[in-house]
Amino acid sequence: MAKFLAPTTPEISARETRHMDAVRALASECMVLLRNDGTLPLKRSGKIALFGNGARATVKGGTGSGDVYVRETVNVEEGLKREGFTVTTKNWIDRQEACAKAEYEAYRAGFIKQAEEAGSGVNPEMLMMLSPMTPMALAEITEEDIQASDTDTAVYVLSRNSGEGKDRLAVKGDYELSEMEVRNLEFLSERYEKLIVLLNIGGVIDTKPLRNIPGINAVVLSGQMGNITGLTVADLLLGKGLPSGKLTDTWAENYMDYPSSEGFGMNDGDVQDEYYTEGIYTGYRYFDTFNVTPAYEFGFGLNYTDFEIRVKEVRSEGTTVTVAVDVQNTGKEYPGKEVVQLYVSAPAGHLDKPYQELRAFAKTKLLAPGESETLTIAVSAASFASYCERCASYVLEPGDYIIRIGNSSRNTHVAAVLTLDERTVTEKLTNLFKDPAGQVQDLKPSGESWHAPDEEEEKAAAPHLELHSADFETKTFSYQGEPEALPKREFDHVLQFDEVAQWKVTEEEFIQQLSDEELAFLCVGNSVDNQGFNAVIGAAAKTLPGAAGETTGKLSARGLRQMELCDGPAGLRLTPEYIETPEGTAIPLSVHGAAVTADVPDGIHHYQYLTAIPIATQLASSWDLSLVERCGDIVGTEMEEFGATLWLAPGMNIHRNPLCGRNFEYYSEDPLLAGKCAAADTIGVQKHPGFGTTIKHYLANSQEDNRMFTNSHISERAIREIYARNFRIAVQEAQPMSVMTSYNLVNGVHAANNKDSVTRLLRDEWGFEGMVMTDWLTTSERSKMLSAITSLKYDKADPAVCVLAQNDLIEPGEMDDYLGILDGLKKGIISRAHLEVCAGHILRLMLRTHLYANKSYYAEVEGQNITFTTL
Repeated sequence: MAKFLAPTTPEISARETRHMDAVRALASECMVLLRNDGTLPLKRSGKIALFGNGARATVKGGTGSGDVYVRETVNVEEGLKREGFTVTTKNWIDRQEACAKAEYEAYRAGFIKQAEEAGSGVNPEMLMMLSPMTPMALAEITEEDIQASDTDTAVYVLSRNSGEGKDRLAVKGDYELSEMEVRNLEFLSERYEKLIVLLNIGGVIDTKPLRNIPGINAVVLSGQMGNITGLTVADLLLGKGLPSGKLTDTWAENYMDYPSSEGFGMNDGDVQDEYYTEGIYTGYRYFDTFNVTPAYEFGFGLNYTDFEIRVKEVRSEGTTVTVAVDVQNTGKEYPGKEVVQLYVSAPAGHLDKPYQELRAFAKTKLLAPGESETLTIAVSAASFASYCERCASYVLEPGDYIIRIGNSSRNTHVAAVLTLDERTVTEKLTNLFKDPAGQVQDLKPSGESWHAPDEEEEKAAAPHLELHSADFETKTFSYQGEPEALPKREFDHVLQFDEVAQWKVTEEEFIQQLSDEELAFLCVGNSVDNQGFNAVIGAAAKTLPGAAGETTGKLSARGLRQMELCDGPAGLRLTPEYIETPEGTAIPLSVHGAAVTADVPDGIHHYQYLTAIPIATQLASSWDLSLVERCGDIVGTEMEEFGATLWLAPGMNIHRNPLCGRNFEYYSEDPLLAGKCAAADTIGVQKHPGFGTTIKHYLANSQEDNRMFTNSHISERAIREIYARNFRIAVQEAQPMSVMTSYNLVNGVHAANNKDSVTRLLRDEWGFEGMVMTDWLTTSERSKMLSAITSLKYDKADPAVCVLAQNDLIEPGEMDDYLGILDGLKKGIISRAHLEVCAGHILRLMLRTHLYANKSYYAEVEGQNITFTTL
């Protein structure tokens, strides 16, 4: 019988309060001040005119599986009121709410009709979750609204929402400001002495109107900060919170400036094949190398004060480069924190190179006016290497490597020039990602790149140091061959998994006794008997209401307990309330946010209210890995309370294009920043013994339209340097318990079926020791029902080939998955040995979870160091 851990009283818990206070304390570090003429911070609370579609309908985070069900969401209007402001534009906000409500009702009615036409009990809430709404309704601001506001200060909250299953559009009201938004802002700028624009958004937008309308005094990327977003905004406006965030993406002057835009998603009318022709030139790598001026560069962000950054010393010892940097708060009124960013420009030789690449960063403590701190940043010169497809190696080419130090990608100074004497191979590998459709021809630099002012003079004046090829180690890797099945053995009794946990028998002995059928069930999630469509979309668990899925219950007679798998990454996603029946089952009172029944059945009422932490993009905007780790700790604490074994997070895909509908769930356009944040998040969760993360979506999952069947065509170099490097960092610095493969194909092979990425790259090259799982319905025929494409070019993933690739667990699990594995065994696609390998990964992980008495810090069990520097 299931054990239900959730509280049985409805009162807000001490844990909820403590976690909301913790998020509020760190939130301002995640906000990015884009513009400020001294208007912010406001000197005191008072009357304020509040406008914008996010004034009351503030977005706490995007939609879909990344949503979190919370007790209360504090919108901006309420947050300002709680901090002593008098909001004087209630009439306009009421009109705006009515407009938005009418728009939402029309949107929902369309999905109710669609669900009725589909039949089979399809839930309209589920369809809405996979087709998020882009709110566009906006009430016009009148002269009467201005007169009634009785203040000289206005705040305009500009909101955007997005979510899984649908990409954004480069149209007015989404990527661009709507005509009404521009008209309202122009109107307000002429009538208020102070006009502050707050961007309650999860992705990049066109900022031209915000930069060109006279009279806009301040612009803040306030972001989507979870269920207390309104309070974090109020703190920022009053200076109780000090913004110190930096952009994690390049914000272009025009959408088409992004090199991927012409062919991205629906832009070229083809969502079945996506060609990554920009290669390694994503984000600032492109803008710098091809000399395209952005609206706001990568790493940009202002403070309420000013800083001076001075390079104190640069040392080169063997293959380690160490830079000591003095940072001083040169302001006179406000304390603050500054981020120091280290970029490297590598010499172009056989391989073309970006103008510069982020290779390290560090953030200061809170510095009072006049106070200084020396940051010591160490980086391995081996990380400067580029991937050579011709020789299947990471290579350092001879010549000058320029170290640049600053506080954004376009505000750096040359700190040192390191000269390498000869060509050096740092890793000798095997090419793994040939595209049978023909290798993608990557973009090549042409013309002059952007150059920092006075660069040549700075290079001449900078210290010149030497790097010697002889000091570098060349790493080589071996790849697994075909596994051999364990020999058959006879036992005098039916082995129980508790015997393995108690060291009485080995894992291998336990696996030896399992039948082929038991092994197949072990590789399939616990919805294998539940063929109901709704039950398997995002809430398929039977024993932890609202959890996305769980491992099999078919082997409970063997003593196997179930791992509960819960969605993220903005917090833990569970059903907020459910009833525990006398029979020991759970009945959720809502599914995907909609009430299941008006009649509450008899039983014990349980409450599962969670904390919504800031979206991943905002966490990364802090550039503070200890902060990200603290948010992981919040999630880990809640996992312990409710019994969630694995968090299906962090999401960490690269922001290839700003229109990806799930960019808010991911960190950055830069793989170093994304990988470091995912590692920090994982360490925060996995410091709770027996609980772990699932980094996702592996690999090259950069769009939502036709996400289950799109084929990403990418060069080997781009995969290794951009789209896999973030995952490599997370694995090698934090050893997450699990990895989730993505829906898409990579060069013609489903990510879930790709042995080269799942076994050879992830396990053999990087040393990953945990479990790999599919995304939900990757192998299901039902996935085709979720596609808007009527004639699909590519098929679903194959369950037997998942096993072949060492994609250990198929979620949420269907009978067809189980039968497909056994059929693959019968046809010789896989052998019993392949099943045994996957079973071993699952069982070894399970032993280290909270489900068994010998739980421990997972990373320590795997021989990893669970602490790391911010360098």
